[in-house]
Amino acid sequence: MSRPHRIAIIGVGAIAGMHARAIGDLDGVELVAGSCRTEAKGQAFADEYGCKWYGDYESMLDDVKPDVVTIATPSGAHLVPTKACAARGIHVLCEKPLEISTGRVDQMIAAADDADIVLGGIFPQRFNAVVCTIRDAAAAGRFGTLAAVNSYVPWWRDDAYYSPDRWQGTMALDGGGALMNQSIHGVDAVQWIASASDRDLPPDQNPVDEVFAYTAKRGHDADLIEVEDTAVCILRFRNGALGQILGATSMFPGSLKRIQIAGREGTAEVLEDELVTWQFSEEKDDDNAIRERFGAKTQTGGGAADPMAIDYSHHTRNIEAFLDAIDNNKPFMLSGREARKAIAIIEAMYESARTGLPRNVS
Repeated sequence: MSRPHRIAIIGVGAIAGMHARAIGDLDGVELVAGSCRTEAKGQAFADEYGCKWYGDYESMLDDVKPDVVTIATPSGAHLVPTKACAARGIHVLCEKPLEISTGRVDQMIAAADDADIVLGGIFPQRFNAVVCTIRDAAAAGRFGTLAAVNSYVPWWRDDAYYSPDRWQGTMALDGGGALMNQSIHGVDAVQWIASASDRDLPPDQNPVDEVFAYTAKRGHDADLIEVEDTAVCILRFRNGALGQILGATSMFPGSLKRIQIAGREGTAEVLEDELVTWQFSEEKDDDNAIRERFGAKTQTGGGAADPMAIDYSHHTRNIEAFLDAIDNNKPFMLSGREARKAIAIIEAMYESARTGLPRNVS
């Protein structure tokens, strides 16, 4: 880092531990505080990560005056703290989804623009080397005319995950189920990869044009969750390619996620972090090296059944890239407008499932 960064975390639930460990791995970066309403949980977090605890995030912002905040509150509680940070001139890096509707996201973007702060999103798969390698191949045109871009998240969450004392599975704070919470990583990855192959696409335009979706509750009682635990969706991209999305928390015991991209001249497929297919009509000198580099089987569960069985190193690179953008006064690759794209796609999916009709993506 070109200068020290003092970071505070709003919301110290499970994902905040990943933020704290990621911050701790970066030179020139200090975690100064974390906030949550529960004293026992907040103090335990402060003790573990060597920072201060505050029961109120506005008091924390006024007292410690961080220059960057990461937001790790429930998904539907991102807007208000973002506005509080913007009012104080504090840059914001927010966990996925940026918020639970495009309307709320647009308010966050407007607040950041008005305050001249940087608003960024967290999508760790964009910092996964194997996913980046596939996107680079798409940008280089190696797949030829793109045919299909697919994401499958066949996961399992037990009933305890959706227990009444948790926010998961509620419309107010989760904003949706297997799509908005779990599969949003895959949705963002496929739209990001597809956009690289479309050189005529304006930077702020969503590469997905239209969706059609079915959603259902298949693995959990309807009175336990307000949202879907199973979804199957079709995408039509603006460049003519098609896509499939499977999002589930209903598939015991849970399997590794998969991303697949294919076209007239090649196919690539990733099972979690393992590159299982890398074949092109025209072989290049480094193709064997790429197969060897990413050919090792995934060593973790990848969140298939345990939401915390995830490698936090991608978070580290996500945070580092955000701070680098601030230091060098350059656009952040996951700006608020860029992080909005996956939410717009999922919002259209939910509207399609509700109406039984295809829906355009705004």
